[in-house]
Amino acid sequence: MKQERPGGAARNVLGGALADCSHRPLTGFYRDGCCQTGPDDLGVHTVCAVMTREFLDFSVARGNDLVTPVPAFGFPGLKPGDRWCLCAARWKEALEAGAAPRVVLAATHEQTLEIVPLADLKRHAIDLQ
Repeated sequence: MKQERPGGAARNVLGGALADCSHRPLTGFYRDGCCQTGPDDLGVHTVCAVMTREFLDFSVARGNDLVTPVPAFGFPGLKPGDRWCLCAARWKEALEAGAAPRVVLAATHEQTLEIVPLADLKRHAIDLQ
């Protein structure tokens, strides 16, 4: 079951409605294009990130290969420039290692703030003016 605020839709880290992250490739724990979360999303896939070669290499080195396609699961493999809903803890780990990808704040679920400070997300935002 997806987590929504009482009486309304999911919110992003800025307090607005949660925007879609990506439909090509189709992302999200629920594969609905959105970094929505719920009690069954133990990895908290809530950060809408724009993939970079540096982050993808970092992720492979940490044992999470996001590059290699897995057709049986409909996973095309990611490349730099793709948007993907990352686990908040993995994004924070990448931040601490100097490999954090940029984020789309409007598409990053508010639950991320339980793991990553807003200031860190804002420093890596692509959608702040």
